[in-house]
Parts: sequence; C-alpha cells; structure tokens
Amino acid sequence: MFSIGRIVTVLAVPFLLSSSSTTGEIMDKIVPISRSFKQMLSDVREQRITPDSAQRQFVVISGLLKSNFPADSAQCQADTVMVFPLRGFSKRAIGGNGSAVGFRPKGFNLFDNSVRGSHPAHDLFIHDMNDDSRDDYTQKPVDVLAITNGVVVATETNWDTLSVFRGGNYVWLYDPCRQGLFYFAHNQVVSVQQGELVRAGDKLGEVGRTGFNARRKRSHTHLHLMYLQIQPDGLPVPKNTFDWLIKARPAPND
Repeated sequence: MFSIGRIVTVLAVPFLLSSSSTTGEIMDKIVPISRSFKQMLSDVREQRITPDSAQRQFVVISGLLKSNFPADSAQCQADTVMVFPLRGFSKRAIGGNGSAVGFRPKGFNLFDNSVRGSHPAHDLFIHDMNDDSRDDYTQKPVDVLAITNGVVVATETNWDTLSVFRGGNYVWLYDPCRQGLFYFAHNQVVSVQQGELVRAGDKLGEVGRTGFNARRKRSHTHLHLMYLQIQPDGLPVPKNTFDWLIKARPAPND
C-alpha cells in the first residue's frame, strides 16, 4: 500500500554524484521513495488502483524526487555529455533504420494498464540473429549503459517466461538535471539496485529478451528506451529521445 507518511520524512541532500562519501546516505534516503514508485507500477499493472489514484501517487513521488535530488546548476552545465546506452553501438542501432519513426506517443498513459497501441520510446537493436541475447560479432552480452547521470529509482530482476509483464527486467533512472525518468526495458541482466547513483556510461545491465512481447521470435533483441519528462504539475509526458541518441557518445567495447 502507498503510504505518504512513510516517505515524506526523506531529507534533501545535494545531488553530487562525484562525492562517494554520500552514496550510502543517499541510498538510505531514496530507497523508501523507490519502493513506493515500484509499488505504484505494480498496482497499475495489476489494476489494483484507478488511474486517478495512480496519478496522485506519482505526483507525490515525483515531488519527492525533485526535492531530494535538486539539480546543481553548475554541475548540470558541466555534465552535458550523453552516452549511447548500448556498449559498442551507436545511432545506427536505433530502430526504423536509425530514424525517429519508432517514437509513437499518442495514447500513452502510464497510469492505465488497459491502454494499448502507443510506443513512446525507441528500440535499440543489437546484432543477434540467433536470439541468444549475445552480439553475433563478439559472442558476448551487450552492456546497457546509463545515458546520463542519475539515481536508480526502481528495478525488476525476477521476470520469468510465464509472466505477461511486457517490460521484463527493467531499470528506471531519475535524471535531476533534466527532471525526468529514463526507462530501460527487456534486460537479460540488471546490474544495479534501487537507490544507486550512476554516471553517464555506467553499466546498468545487459540487453536481453525479457518481457511478454520481447521474448517472441518475431521480436529482434533490443533495448527499449523511454524518457518521461516530469511537468510542473508533477505528471509525466513522454519525450522523443532521438536527438539525444544521435548525438550521444558511443562507448567502445572493452
């Protein structure tokens, strides 16, 4: 159950990813928010709450993220580099032959699981003709990387083939500078946990085929990347990440 009283006592701390001394402290403070966010997602997926109730919960959660992780303007101006979220790949991995056509936000509603048909995201494909979640050229898994600095808000690591959950194993990452949430879905492996601070280029997991549709043969192995911009009213609106992706710095294979 969502409990506002349980999480409003979280104290604001500076968002300084370079300060390792604050990592444990920040994790202690963010974990309650992370748990509430994941509970809201679960309740929406299982239709245990109404869309209106989910919206109200999200507004509280997004407000706490903003207040506890305020953007440091100097740091945000200094850390403008984005990293392409697949190690060893670049803009040509974007679905639709590297174009923006994959982004279809019409009808998207984070709070109503009965809504279908939208695709407010980009799919980033790896070379995997035999669907083993490994790159055909390197014969190794492909790392999923943080596209920006941020804090891990929620993860899923226990998806199995009997699940009808579409996202599979996922990572939600909050970016204080942009005040929005990145969603990385269909991972085979998730390497981070809620509350962790990451920098652009840090490993979040490995590309996979988890999720109800992603595991099917008709679907090629890919990372599903969505970004939700938090509006002044606290509600999320999907934003097209195409321009960010084509400008993002590629991360070479180790």
